[in-house]
Amino acid sequence: MCGIAGILHFDSTNCSSEHLTKMANAIAHRGPNAEGFFLEGPLGLAHRRLSVIDLSTAANQPFITTIGNQVNVFNGEVYNFRELHSLLPGFNFKTSGDTEVVAELFASLGTSSLEHFKGMFAFAQWDKTTSTLYLVRDRMGVKPLYYYADDSKLVFSSELRSILASGLVSKELDSQAIYDYLRYQSVQEPATLIKGIRQLSPGHCIKVHQGILTIQPYWSITQSTEQYDYSSEAIIKKQVREKLEAAVRRRLVSDVSIGAFLSGGIDSSAVVGLMASQLKTPVSTFNISFAEEDFDESIHAERVSRRFNTLHHRIVLPPSTLLEELEHALDAMDSPTGDGINTYVVSQAVKKEGLTVALSGVGGDELFAGYPFFWNYLKWNRFKNMWPLMRPFGRLAAKYLSKNHPHLYNASSQLLNARDTSVASFYPITRGILSSNQLDMLTHLSGTDETLVNKVWNQEHFTEFPVLSQISMADLTNYTTNTLLKDTDQMSMAVALEVREPFFDHSLVEYVLGVPDQYKMGHSPKSLLVSSLSDLLPKEIVHRKKQGFTFPWSIWMRNELKLFCEEKLKKISNRSFINGPKLMDYWKEFLQGNSGIRWMELWLFVVLEYWLEKNVDG
Repeated sequence: MCGIAGILHFDSTNCSSEHLTKMANAIAHRGPNAEGFFLEGPLGLAHRRLSVIDLSTAANQPFITTIGNQVNVFNGEVYNFRELHSLLPGFNFKTSGDTEVVAELFASLGTSSLEHFKGMFAFAQWDKTTSTLYLVRDRMGVKPLYYYADDSKLVFSSELRSILASGLVSKELDSQAIYDYLRYQSVQEPATLIKGIRQLSPGHCIKVHQGILTIQPYWSITQSTEQYDYSSEAIIKKQVREKLEAAVRRRLVSDVSIGAFLSGGIDSSAVVGLMASQLKTPVSTFNISFAEEDFDESIHAERVSRRFNTLHHRIVLPPSTLLEELEHALDAMDSPTGDGINTYVVSQAVKKEGLTVALSGVGGDELFAGYPFFWNYLKWNRFKNMWPLMRPFGRLAAKYLSKNHPHLYNASSQLLNARDTSVASFYPITRGILSSNQLDMLTHLSGTDETLVNKVWNQEHFTEFPVLSQISMADLTNYTTNTLLKDTDQMSMAVALEVREPFFDHSLVEYVLGVPDQYKMGHSPKSLLVSSLSDLLPKEIVHRKKQGFTFPWSIWMRNELKLFCEEKLKKISNRSFINGPKLMDYWKEFLQGNSGIRWMELWLFVVLEYWLEKNVDG
């Protein structure tokens, strides 16, 4: 796990070591163990290393292939790198890590090598003989990769702020991206908040030759090359179990100590249980505990810890600790997000215990239909044949609520205005934080809702999948990529902690998405996951009420964080794209206890202002 950066000029301009150093310094937190540069004419590559596999200096980067004609900078892990030795028979490896395997195999097979890599990664490889640069991002988008290109150059990095630090890109804001952030709590890839800076989409590769960028997918969530067996419930459960075991086993490859986040829910408990069954030593587990009982899950985490005999660490978090760490957590945000503070706090605690790698249960809800929306959608979809007749009345009701009772115009009432009952129509509405009407009231932005709607609609073969899998795919390619995975990466790497997520193993994802709906339905949440691990998960964990991992923000924002929030809201109210008086009125109503205003609706503005002050105004 590391940070990468680079500059490629399309003319005879030599790459500036000053620009490259600034980019590397901006991502120093991602790799505190080593720094490396490669400069040759118009090209410059930079690397910051967090040593996880092969701790020797021989594995430092940039990595030059044995023949010497290709150079690689790599971020992430390819877990099956030892298996891939067989694709390079007779090769004399100089290291015991994965970077060399990736660089040499890519040099040998080109982009066709990508189908063999199993893991989370983003890398750049320069071919000296053809003056061609390749940029690659993993299938699920676990590792980020940003780039900027104009007529004269390409600039890329693991982080947006690294590109800004180069001084080669103007800091002009993208109004549609701001709209999407306030609408969905994160910017929708491939856009970023800065015009011209893009995110490479998951499962894609960029070829850069003679100033021309060619972007191609090498994997799609809707197009598996494998033939899977779904002929019986017993076979499906067996396959899910085996693929989960393999996903965890792959993520235990490391030359440093490994721990796990443990909330006490089904997903993290499953990961910890599978880790314990495969390791000879006790797993180190970590749980956040709150003084507010309604938000505290520590008793459940401790029950799981006893079940699997883990070395458990309970981290008590009073509001004062959050206040002390809040600005550090906000500083860690390479891209603003409505969530993620929780990941920062637990990552920091794990790092303080001396760990460099931790496994997480994130992704189980998305893959195994754990959110209420999965089941609520099935209820709504029963009206699909009647929707054309019902829609005119629904639109009238939605219009009335929007105009006369805006605080009641929530996701459920917005659904009345949906064009049909397809997942593509319903999903963007249910994932929204601020509605388009609220944005019209609180901002002067002229964005549209079509960004996310079109992304869902345009997935090839999307509607050929089971309905629950369609929802999973919508979530995995949108909320998961843009919020969950981005938060996990930026918040953990801020403290140089590598987080691995078994539920995002692409082989597991491909298989589960093909499972017919009837095998995912049951009397308990995530019944397919639970039944596949029936002998592993404690029954009291399976059947307890779903709580989720969150902080008591609505309480804190009215008390301990009130002054901080108010200061940022006043400042952002003066920006041209914000309706300042309306926003401050909204804040006053929230403070007075208006239950129709959610804390997240205001927190998004607070975080955005903090990010703008730090990354754009300076």
